Amino acid sequence: MAYHVYILASKRNGTLYIGVTNDIRRRIREHKEGLVKGFTQRYKVTKLVHLEGFTDIRDAIVREKRLKEWHRAWKIRLIEEHNPDWEDLTKDL
Repeated sequence: MAYHVYILASKRNGTLYIGVTNDIRRRIREHKEGLVKGFTQRYKVTKLVHLEGFTDIRDAIVREKRLKEWHRAWKIRLIEEHNPDWEDLTKDL
């Protein structure tokens, strides 16, 4: 997949961040190394807990925007459906 929507967490049930990228490995490395100034650096949101792939950037952006509108409980349910132990999925990239 060329584009990814991802959810990062600070810890299980912790602070969440939703983003979109065309280079998931680079983007996650930037978050983990604190190179992304702002929210994720401030709240130490670096654990990749959910990932979705897309072939069209427009679809990825629509999905990102919809997820950002979701209630927190819905986001947690989505994460736990696919990653019940909140493992860091970075190792699978």
